[in-house]
Amino acid sequence: MAPPTLSISSEKVCFLIVKAREFDVQDVETDPDSGSNASDDKMVSILEDHADNPTVQEIRSFIDDLGEDEEIDLVALMRLGRDEESLDAWTEVRAEAARQHNNRTADYLLGEPMLGDYLEEGLSLFGMSCTEFEIGRM
Repeated sequence: MAPPTLSISSEKVCFLIVKAREFDVQDVETDPDSGSNASDDKMVSILEDHADNPTVQEIRSFIDDLGEDEEIDLVALMRLGRDEESLDAWTEVRAEAARQHNNRTADYLLGEPMLGDYLEEGLSLFGMSCTEFEIGRM
């Protein structure tokens, strides 16, 4: 039996995995009133989570630009990877994601710790990986 097809390309999923991991390594803001030069602070503020975080903005914009089927597949992939389901569960997991779909996909996914790992695991169940992925190819 052939594996199901995804509405979202593996390149898009891999791009989001990279961005999600950039987001996951950020720490809470420790110096909210920093007026100094970032290089004076040894660039520590780059790893802090700020309200105007460019990584979050990039992830939101990327997800908001996806089609509905792509968003549904993205949520289903994350759930498949998170819950350690087998590919046999894809139809059910995707149907549930479709039933719950709304305009807050970016918020939902950004609220999921280890999003990159879960997406990677879900993608691997389809026999795909991000090892050959280059950000510039998108």
